[in-house]
Amino acid sequence: MVVDAELERVLIGIYFYPRGGSAHSCRSIARELGANGLEVTLLAGSRSDLGGEADASTFYAGLDLHAVEFEPGGTAPLHGSYEDRPGAPDRVLACFDDEAFERQVETWSEAMAAAAAPGVDALYLHHLTPLNEAAARVLPEVPIVGHVHGTELLMLERIAAGAPDSWTHAGEWKERICRWAAACGRIVVNDRSGLERAAELLDLDRERFACIPNGFDPIFFPAPIDRRAHWRRHLVEQPRGWRPGEAPGTVSYEERDLDALDGVVLLAVGRFTEVKRLSLLIEAFDRAQDELEQRAALILIGGHPGEWEGEHPLETIERIGARNVFLAGWHRHDELPPSLRAGDVLVHASVWEAFGQVLVEAMACALPVIAVERGGPATIVADPETGWLVEPDDTGALAGAIVAAVEDDADRRQRGERARSEAVERFSWSRLGEELAEVVRTVDTVAAPDRPAVN
Repeated sequence: MVVDAELERVLIGIYFYPRGGSAHSCRSIARELGANGLEVTLLAGSRSDLGGEADASTFYAGLDLHAVEFEPGGTAPLHGSYEDRPGAPDRVLACFDDEAFERQVETWSEAMAAAAAPGVDALYLHHLTPLNEAAARVLPEVPIVGHVHGTELLMLERIAAGAPDSWTHAGEWKERICRWAAACGRIVVNDRSGLERAAELLDLDRERFACIPNGFDPIFFPAPIDRRAHWRRHLVEQPRGWRPGEAPGTVSYEERDLDALDGVVLLAVGRFTEVKRLSLLIEAFDRAQDELEQRAALILIGGHPGEWEGEHPLETIERIGARNVFLAGWHRHDELPPSLRAGDVLVHASVWEAFGQVLVEAMACALPVIAVERGGPATIVADPETGWLVEPDDTGALAGAIVAAVEDDADRRQRGERARSEAVERFSWSRLGEELAEVVRTVDTVAAPDRPAVN
């Protein structure tokens, strides 16, 4: 495809409807590329039937958007996933047969051709999905910047370890994902550990990757907050916590329950997926309370309604009789800064994160972070400067870090102050946007060997 070199138009694509960290990253990158002089069009999955920010037109408001609606009643076939959650409507991609795959590619090919008209200089494709196959078919000469967020790597690792029998087409999907990665001129990863992991799993030279972290907008972080009023609104007056299989608001609290929040408030933010280790976190917090002299509470923010893997956090709370653990439910990203400012520490027990966007955002709000010394968090958090790092799946070590964070007020605040400075220096989007724009502008000069550059 021949394009106007002065136009510098980029088409960003993301297969998944908005519900996780990659959608927030996609939105921020689209804005930053626009702020750096590129003309941006966004092609994104959507679930308007779910309402709220699952509707791409709401989540990506203000961007030049082409939305692809998933079923029911949408234009695309069933939404796929890298995760295998029994009973979920979005089945793991590794069980999609050739017919289902072709339906995906045909839908996205048509949408991509329409979004790209009359021409684009580059594609920026989040994850490695049927969008990459669509690009090979309808825009074969346009160079691609890929962005690996990590969930695709988790699926590849599970395939390598021995896929479940239900993953009937695991081999084909492994081959596809590696082929799509090889066709990218550059691939963005968020940290050095993610680069090494991706290079090995995708069998690519490390020079193909650009290591650029996700960021935050200092305008929104931090924000002053009335802590008691904030949690009263979100836990008592307008609750969004939910029981397994039930609607948001089915978990709520009384005013007297909020007394626990007069102490040190620990926050955990994210989806209720297996890698987040929320059951382990709740057990560690419950163990820590036996050693605490100060009052403490743990608030879980997140859990996309109706979506969880393994034991639901509420089931863990009830099973062990955990005290002072609250479910605040799912909230929009723009609602997160006040909640972070209404806490004292972020606890992130996830055993594998390609990056860890919420860690940066918590640090921007002067919260120190307790995290696992693996993957992205280990490159974000410095122990003892900005937080505490523990070994993965170590309940005792996590409980010990919680005790240390709660009991030493001065140390906790000092780590939080240093965390804020570190976040501003390393992770502001205004600085990272320039790096991303440079990757997009130069991708045609380093196009993948099996994919020709733009004429």
